[in-house]
Amino acid sequence: MADSEILISIKKAFQYLYNILGTTAFSFAIPVIMFKVIRSIYFNQNQKTLAGKVVVITGASSGLGEALSHEFYKNGSQVILCARRRQELERVRNDLLQMYSTTPTHPPIIIPLDLSDLTSLENVVEKILSITSHVDILINNAGISHRGTVVNTNVEVDKKIMTVNYFGTITLTKALLPSMIKRQIGHIVMISSVQGLIALPNRSAYSASKHALQAFSDSLRAEVAASNIFVTVISPGYIKTSLSINALTASGKKYSKMDDTTAKGFNPEDVAKEVIQAIIQKKNEVIVSSSIPRIVIILRKYFPWLYFFIMAKRATKLETT
Repeated sequence: MADSEILISIKKAFQYLYNILGTTAFSFAIPVIMFKVIRSIYFNQNQKTLAGKVVVITGASSGLGEALSHEFYKNGSQVILCARRRQELERVRNDLLQMYSTTPTHPPIIIPLDLSDLTSLENVVEKILSITSHVDILINNAGISHRGTVVNTNVEVDKKIMTVNYFGTITLTKALLPSMIKRQIGHIVMISSVQGLIALPNRSAYSASKHALQAFSDSLRAEVAASNIFVTVISPGYIKTSLSINALTASGKKYSKMDDTTAKGFNPEDVAKEVIQAIIQKKNEVIVSSSIPRIVIILRKYFPWLYFFIMAKRATKLETT
């Protein structure tokens, strides 16, 4: 849309609101409307900066990773789809090619990746760089969750979750980092969780892995700032994905159930748009959640005794259900 058409649309919208709301109400609405219009124009214009960017997305075969693949691809990025399940990656690639066939972009590339196999990750990075020569944006999205009390959870489950969510993620990041430093540009995005800021009962291994990722990201951000490399941590609340279904129980078996909180969570597509906006605006961290997790985060910081009391009550309730 041309600038003149945008201005005409804004003028018509203002006139329409003025006729409906009247002078007084309209005067209060102007700042809000202007902010949203300017933000929308700025965001749409800056989305063009994603065109041609080489973007590696882990966990791209479903959920948020799949939604991010769509967002980047339709904006002209060269997406590298990474996950364990090649068949699902091929499905995502086919969807991208069919849905955005008119978009002038690069064909999606599939690179199978298993974060639990730490020794394979350097080879994966070498393969990516041999194809694209560089990576502009790394989206560390893949992960696994946990359901079980501390006392009942086999330590091998703790190791598995820490390997995938933390050690696998930082191994991949470390392997790609030298090429970004050499080019003096890059963006690393960590898809963490609000549970990386507040720990919940029956989620000890998952919360621990996300807390570790948060700390790693804070240190990394400081170290690479002089190299023009940005580090963004996204901390979502519940998202409608298969994360709870694939979560590991105390014994290591799949949980195989969709939590009510997950079923009522954000749509992956909406969270993906928030991630894109955070990247464009080069934000350090973004919380994408409803008001309750935000309040709990504040309680943990300023009223820890109240936070601990609430979590103890929650743990007791979980034991009886």
